[in-house]
Amino acid sequence: MAELIPLLGKLLYPHRIWHGSRKEKVLYLTFDDGPIPEVTPWVLQLLDQFQAKATFFCIGENIQKHPAVLQAILKEEHRVGNHTLQHVNGWKTPSEEYLRQIHDTQQLINKYVSTSAKALFRPPYGKSTSSQAKMILKDYEMVMWDVLSKDYDAQISKEKCWKRLLNHTKNGSILVFHDSIKAKKNLEYVLPKVLAHYSKLGYRFDAF
Repeated sequence: MAELIPLLGKLLYPHRIWHGSRKEKVLYLTFDDGPIPEVTPWVLQLLDQFQAKATFFCIGENIQKHPAVLQAILKEEHRVGNHTLQHVNGWKTPSEEYLRQIHDTQQLINKYVSTSAKALFRPPYGKSTSSQAKMILKDYEMVMWDVLSKDYDAQISKEKCWKRLLNHTKNGSILVFHDSIKAKKNLEYVLPKVLAHYSKLGYRFDAF
């Protein structure tokens, strides 16, 4: 399903964001599932080396456990988005509970973020029902992706992860990484390569 989402998404769900402008050499790096002290600070340090901005889609429970790491993200002027309280699957979660998790997470984010911009949300696993999405889109920009690194998949080697990124990344791509323990090994290999390779090609890295 993860492979089909970006291919069919623009047709089936045109109100969600799948990529940026194809006319500009801009890439949008996104990081799901943090913030955690074991990985997120390393990501921030690396992004700073390349003057890159990114968007972090945070799990509410991780914000509760590691508020200082969230504050570090914001101090570096990155964007923070909502990834539900407990990384729940919208297809398997009653809508009332799913929307409550989003609301509670946004309340946590709002303690640290003051902005007039519309809040950002990414559904865990890319899965939310049409009725859930209709409600979410009233208050959030729903940010999907067109390049999934699969850094979290222990069955994929770091070299294959890098090849996936090279094969699919283009102008305006939204790339998904994970600042999580599960993804750490692959992330530590591919993220420096992405930043170095696309910087040399003249790309810039923006947050939403």
